[in-house]
Amino acid sequence: MNVKSAAASALGLVGLTWVVRAVGEIPNAIGASTDAIKAYVAGSSNFRNGQFQNTEPSDQITTGGDPTPLVKGMLTRGKIGRPIGAVPLSTPLAPADAAELALTWYGHASVLVEIDGFRVLADPVWGERVSPSTRVGPARMHPVPVALEDIPKVDAIVISHDHYDHLDLPTVESLLQNQTAPFVVPLGIGAHLRHWNVPEDRIVELDWGVSTAVGDLTITCTEARHFSGRGLVRNTTLWSSWTLQGPTRRVFFGGDSGYGKCYGEIGTAHGPFDLTILPIGAYNDFWREIHMNPEEAVQAHADLNRGDPTNGTLVPIHWATFNLAFHPWGEPVERLVAAAQQARTAVFVPQPGQRVDVLRPTAQQSWWEGLSSTPG
Repeated sequence: MNVKSAAASALGLVGLTWVVRAVGEIPNAIGASTDAIKAYVAGSSNFRNGQFQNTEPSDQITTGGDPTPLVKGMLTRGKIGRPIGAVPLSTPLAPADAAELALTWYGHASVLVEIDGFRVLADPVWGERVSPSTRVGPARMHPVPVALEDIPKVDAIVISHDHYDHLDLPTVESLLQNQTAPFVVPLGIGAHLRHWNVPEDRIVELDWGVSTAVGDLTITCTEARHFSGRGLVRNTTLWSSWTLQGPTRRVFFGGDSGYGKCYGEIGTAHGPFDLTILPIGAYNDFWREIHMNPEEAVQAHADLNRGDPTNGTLVPIHWATFNLAFHPWGEPVERLVAAAQQARTAVFVPQPGQRVDVLRPTAQQSWWEGLSSTPG
């Protein structure tokens, strides 16, 4: 065998090994089987015909019968959704005691909420890729700002749904080692956690409208307009938003959702809120029913506050970290700031890793400016 043939054989072996490893890790990352999940969800009124349902009709993809623009968008998006420079990070030291009302944003939808002396970690994703494979799939556009083992002890971990950018196996494994708090999750997601050896006494599964208590903090599973699924089968687990109600403060965590009537209903039942944490990124007309845009986030904030857009503070999530749509990197926050200003809604946009004392915020810095590419 000559040198060229030997090199080709070696490269082929390396490539095959890479593929085998990439494929081999997928089944465990996908999580529980459909049969394993069914035992925990069949009694829900939201589970019909083998699937969970949105209360409003909600297509995952809306093409109007012509998929050509969608395919073209996928093929021509290029680097438009990526920042053109390094995203600034913040790494503050966590205080010894949780505040009355504060938030730390770690990127995408991962936040640490401090409310009335409690700490709640929401949708923690510290993995490099949001995918069943650690080798293929959307990768981070900025590093994690703080190591997961360095965040303070939390009282609860809430998950909004089982998509990879909200429920991450490497992160769950790390939280098993470094935290003792329960995972509070929508129906069905407990099956994934059991599959990954999370102890039963650390799993609390809830349907929409059902609450659990951690001391004086009430955590309620509330409606969202979305979908679920980690493999080829969709909607076998429930998706949700969450309300956190302490003795004096109320927080809404939106996770991932399209805009809908549920926000007004949640506001009536649980609002108004001192802080709303709402998704603003990964929107497109093709999936407008299951991902809200920035203007809809401002409207959702008003709905959650019983029609008053000036009540409380809105903090945006679900942008800046992973490239999941066709819009420019900074467009979500630029549109949000403009819409909030018109509605007179208080908004704070933290850097990844930044802790914000909502009752005593620092001056807003437009740290995202100059980082966004333009279409074309």
